[in-house]
Amino acid sequence: MYLHELSTTGALSFVDFCVDHTLDKQYTIHIPEATQTRANLRGALKQSKRTEHDEKDFLRLVKVVEDYIPQLCGIIGCLAHDEIGLKSEPSFSWRTTLSANVFNTSPRLSLPGCHTDLAFTLLTYGFALSNLARAIVSGLGQYEHDRIISELERKTKDDQLNIAVTFLCRASGIFTYIADTLLPEWENNRGGSPALTSRPPDLSREVNIALAKMALADAQSLAIRKLLSKAAYDNNVAPGPPLPRSHPSPALIAKLHLECASIYTSALALVRTAGERKRRRTSSSPERNVEVSADLRRYLSDEVTFHGALSRKWLGVDAGENGKSEKGGEAVGFLAWAKKDLEEIKDGWRGISTVTGDREMRETIKRKVLDELASVGVFFKYYKKLNDSLHFQPVPSQTELQSRIPAGIMAISAKSFVPPLPAFGPGSVAHIRKRAEELEFLTEPDGEGIAPASANLAVAGTYAGAGSYF
Repeated sequence: MYLHELSTTGALSFVDFCVDHTLDKQYTIHIPEATQTRANLRGALKQSKRTEHDEKDFLRLVKVVEDYIPQLCGIIGCLAHDEIGLKSEPSFSWRTTLSANVFNTSPRLSLPGCHTDLAFTLLTYGFALSNLARAIVSGLGQYEHDRIISELERKTKDDQLNIAVTFLCRASGIFTYIADTLLPEWENNRGGSPALTSRPPDLSREVNIALAKMALADAQSLAIRKLLSKAAYDNNVAPGPPLPRSHPSPALIAKLHLECASIYTSALALVRTAGERKRRRTSSSPERNVEVSADLRRYLSDEVTFHGALSRKWLGVDAGENGKSEKGGEAVGFLAWAKKDLEEIKDGWRGISTVTGDREMRETIKRKVLDELASVGVFFKYYKKLNDSLHFQPVPSQTELQSRIPAGIMAISAKSFVPPLPAFGPGSVAHIRKRAEELEFLTEPDGEGIAPASANLAVAGTYAGAGSYF
């Protein structure tokens, strides 16, 4: 799984440029509160930057982001309804962690408008959820291959794997929201502002769609692992054919891996397209960072190869286990193809961000590739011997095998992101309650209002997945 480098942001006070236009100055308290929650986010990001990877608290960061988003939505809503005015146009400073840079550092960029801050905050939210999922998976180890683990312990770790899948699905929904809703709103709000053309890859629609796809494919890969957990445990003593009775359909596993490879391929095409389009727009200034980071592109490229190899592995196993004698050659052909692909990446696995220097995870992934190569070798040797001595079927060419590959299937889906209610201003619980009470007061003949049902609304828990951490 990819480890996202988290951005950091510069200090900013909403008090310096926000003016309360309401007659009773009802936002005098809320504006400093928004500044405070933003300062909390800035502090958490700076602390995370200084903390060693194994000690980073991504869960705390997720909670800090969730505290700030309603406050920022309140500021944006009040600005849109002219309940708060601006003394001057604010500029928000953030580091662009997805931009390619020859010095391997994250350049700082300042862009105007509160939508800039919301976009970067939501990006940070998605990155933190993805990193939190990755941290959970890293802590589990290769538990399904532990021969002495109890059934209860294995199921408990399966549940933790499901939690990681949920976090990735939530992250995918956030990136989709940025691409499909927030960025178009920002463009409409800014009109033809030159700031829109200077946006980094982090704030391009193509890159955010790619991030959504990548998170979803990462989630599916974890779902496959959970699906194979019981069979992997049962197969510890004598790995290889025949498959244990607890093993799910090899054809199903192959189709799940095929869909992962397909999604990673789409994500890779999108990040390349974003770089090419931005390069054409900024051809007059070649020094600008228009490419998406090489680490992300390499990760996606390697995942395409890895999951493609695993899909061919399981297609070969399906042919060998369920295809009877007439598919003996097909089993050998698919497994030989998978073996070749894994051999190509076993010594050159590059799917970990070089910025992080996460050597332990780099070794973990390399070991995963080697383990799969060993597994493919066992199946290949068994089915080849069987075909050479019993079935005598010709081994199809790679072109023939390609025509027999089925379509992939998706087992999970992204969790749509629904922005929380603003902490104050139009759309907030207090604002809805006040408006309802005014309407009740106007409609009552004696002039005495009745508390509306909307007064029972609660701020917390209004968005998808609120509070679902563990």
